Amino acid sequence: MRDYYEILGVQRGCDDATLKSAFRKLAMEHHPDRNGGCENAEGRFKELNEAYSILADPQKRAAYDRFGHAGVNGGGGGGGPQFHDINDIFGDVFGQAFGDIFGGGRQRQQNGPEPGQDLRYDLEIDLAQAYSGADVEITVPSTFTCEPCGGSGAKPGTSPTTCSTCGGAGRVRAAQGFFAIERACPRCNGQGRLVLDPCKDCKGHGQVRRERTLNVAIPAGVDDGSRIRLAGEGNAGLRGGPKGDLYIFLSVRPHDLFERDGLDLLVTVPVPMCKAALGGEIEAPCLKETANCDSRISVKVPEGAQTGKTIRLKGKGMPSLRGPQRGDLVVELFVETPTRLNARQKELMRQLAEECGSEQHPESSGFFDKAKSFWGDLTGAEGR
Repeated sequence: MRDYYEILGVQRGCDDATLKSAFRKLAMEHHPDRNGGCENAEGRFKELNEAYSILADPQKRAAYDRFGHAGVNGGGGGGGPQFHDINDIFGDVFGQAFGDIFGGGRQRQQNGPEPGQDLRYDLEIDLAQAYSGADVEITVPSTFTCEPCGGSGAKPGTSPTTCSTCGGAGRVRAAQGFFAIERACPRCNGQGRLVLDPCKDCKGHGQVRRERTLNVAIPAGVDDGSRIRLAGEGNAGLRGGPKGDLYIFLSVRPHDLFERDGLDLLVTVPVPMCKAALGGEIEAPCLKETANCDSRISVKVPEGAQTGKTIRLKGKGMPSLRGPQRGDLVVELFVETPTRLNARQKELMRQLAEECGSEQHPESSGFFDKAKSFWGDLTGAEGR
């Protein structure tokens, strides 16, 4: 008997993906349906089936690697391995290449109820809506059961007839060598019934397509990628099947002032230099929880505040979807240097500069002490 690895054209120790890829390629090449029932192709296909049924099973493969054919068929030539259900062996391999040829009894009955398709709707909201929650109206194109024909596809007053080719099963069998090949019925396209006098509204499809308007409640605290599922708001099912669902995927537009970091909101606020030096209060923007809520909040600036100083306001950030907790509003200060000073103001600034020493500018003093040491090192290096 030929070596199973040689039959499939793979090396010993190859992984499952390589094994399946090789089998799929060869099986499609030698499948009887693609070779007009050629006996050589049928024999080759049977050989490929035997090799793959052994090597795709980890236990049988281990036995074959150790003992050869004797490890899997009791001494070789004894009728070969037992074949499993063709659906189990080939279902995943030929699913794309041969559609429902290998469907068998595991396939859903084509003429039975069929659930409607799920729908996806991408919805963009702003940060204020994500913060407080909102009701948003959307328009969704969907399929509906045709009312005049009740979804049958037949003209009102008539009914679909049972397909005489498949007897209403939607599938037909044909012997192909040692296989029994099952296909969708070519006459009714797998439906099991024929619409001889179609409904004018749906053209025999049993469904019509139109837009509908829905009101979507956006919960407070949603973020980019949040998903809302509306059960039963998808496309209508076929032949009495249930409706699908509607999935709304949310994205939040960037805000001009705020950045979001988890549940925290970050905002940068300019502070006049004098107020940063002396301390005081400023107003910072905040998101409104309700329509009547103020969108400003008072922030106390400590004396001597520097650019980059942050002030955390507890509980003023985003709400959580999973509980009552809230994030914080983090206010970052940006100290603003005055511009376009008049002569009097410039003179006052010069006097202030003369009065201020190292104690009033500790950061500058420390920096220039380090700089002097750095410059001294450079001067010494140049003199050597």
